[in-house]
Amino acid sequence: MTQADTSRLTLGHLAGGVRRMAPLSLFVIVFGLAFGVAALQQGLSGLETLLMSGLVFAGAAQFATLELWGEAIPLVPLVAITLAINARHLLMGAAFYPHLRDLPAGRRYASLILLSDANWAMAMGGRSKPERLGILVGGGFALWTAWMIGTGLGVAFGSGIGDPERFGLDAIMGCFLLAMLVGDKRDLSVLLPWGAAAMAALAAMAWLPPHAHVIVGALAGGLVGLLLPPRRKEATR
Repeated sequence: MTQADTSRLTLGHLAGGVRRMAPLSLFVIVFGLAFGVAALQQGLSGLETLLMSGLVFAGAAQFATLELWGEAIPLVPLVAITLAINARHLLMGAAFYPHLRDLPAGRRYASLILLSDANWAMAMGGRSKPERLGILVGGGFALWTAWMIGTGLGVAFGSGIGDPERFGLDAIMGCFLLAMLVGDKRDLSVLLPWGAAAMAALAAMAWLPPHAHVIVGALAGGLVGLLLPPRRKEATR
């Protein structure tokens, strides 16, 4: 098989990526609904909420920025929080680069527009470059579509939900992060950065100005994860 063949992305690969990500997309709809409701409660208009979800497509960062939203938006802390939470995409993109380097620059960067934790992790387990690209792009499109559908439902019905806590919508973000933590049973080392992030965030909530805990927790967890030694299991293969 030639180099061009190994990097050729077809509609079949994209459809396969959509199918692989379809079960998780159902949960993303609920997650997006919770964001739509929370955004309306925070004072965003329906159009602003939909634009944020469509252009940003970063659930955790979007929820975090809602904490700072108001009549006067602190732009520097908002940008810092977004960068801290999404800094992991730098490592994810670097890890996936070997599967993209044969593509032209335009297609290479376009393939990463819908990069998220879920389609990246699943794409890394693909058996060939076309399959990995199909999961990354097709799966990313499935997740983005589900996110937009959920946000739209939240915007459509959020104004009629006066008490989101009654339906447990305020707990969806925490449940999502907890599922990410306990779902990785193969590598217990993830407990170290998560634990460091939690402890640092709690300390920042007690002793630092409001909203600083988001940045402090993200930086602490990222720093501990960076200092962890590489897994030997990869080296022995």
